[in-house]
Amino acid sequence: MKLQNFVMASFLAALVFYLLNVGQSILLPLVIAIVFWYLINLLSDLFSKASLGGKPMPKIISYTLSFLTFIVIIWGVVELIALNIGGVVRVAPIYQANLEARWLNVLELLRIEQQPSFKQMTDFVDLGRFITGLAASLTNIAANLGVILIYVVFLLLEQGNFVGKIASLANDEEKEKRVRLLIRKINEDVKKYISIKMLTSTATGILSYIFMKVVGVDFAEFWALLIFLLNFIPTIGSIVATIFPALITLVQFESYMPFFMVLGGVTAIQVCIGNILEPRLMGNSLNLSPLIILLNLSFWGMIWGIPGMFLCVPFLVISMIVFSHIPQTRPIAIILSRDGRISQIYSDGK
Repeated sequence: MKLQNFVMASFLAALVFYLLNVGQSILLPLVIAIVFWYLINLLSDLFSKASLGGKPMPKIISYTLSFLTFIVIIWGVVELIALNIGGVVRVAPIYQANLEARWLNVLELLRIEQQPSFKQMTDFVDLGRFITGLAASLTNIAANLGVILIYVVFLLLEQGNFVGKIASLANDEEKEKRVRLLIRKINEDVKKYISIKMLTSTATGILSYIFMKVVGVDFAEFWALLIFLLNFIPTIGSIVATIFPALITLVQFESYMPFFMVLGGVTAIQVCIGNILEPRLMGNSLNLSPLIILLNLSFWGMIWGIPGMFLCVPFLVISMIVFSHIPQTRPIAIILSRDGRISQIYSDGK
């Protein structure tokens, strides 16, 4: 019987993996729309705390303001990327020439007699090709933006019935109570994660922008936006967000000093916010294993690429809460946790 269950579970896991991979063009815009819908609800909660004439702001007004604000933010981000991508592509040949000079200097310092040609190196590190590929990825996301926004509108119209529909599937008052508790816990943890991550990533991006602007880095706005976005990717994102602006500084200036300044400055900002401030704000609420986070990052990156890396931690949070609430899957939640301790709210449903 156990062997049969194992075979069935393996088959279902393989089927889910296959469907996620094949259905990426359909599922990914929907998942991104759900994330946008969630962010709009967060903005609406902030607006609803304001008062109009001494009375709480009506929901219709708070949702309208949050939706319009979100559209303006998305439009501003797209415009910023579009303006800077063109400039970066134009100066890419200059960066490439500087990179060649740096490469030859390194080879001379190392006293390597049989020097590999620069063409061999650019086959591996080609700034122009990388930036063009990045622009193509952003263009694909922008092309689906209309479909995503349509999904968002329908999610906003239907959201009042979500909890009731899901809870009604229980067909039992006690089970319905547990389902509502589970939904509330998922909402609280995901909201806390997204809110804190938005705050810390914004602070990292702003401080990095100010520092790079003082140093004189080209397109500091673009690199700051990239740092903000990459900070949503666990571990690897912060490393890339530190290294990439430093490498750009290396090929922009003739002196090595700006490179070391940007590398040290952005690293210090990342460490202070990512390793000191963020853990204090997060606390032990998520209790996720770092190793599991890295494996989860690799898994979703393999399936959905960069968007999957951004979404991997919210997926993991939701999975852990659901697994920990069901007795049969609680061992999986223990494996996903950092210290093996599961919150009491999961285990007894109280």
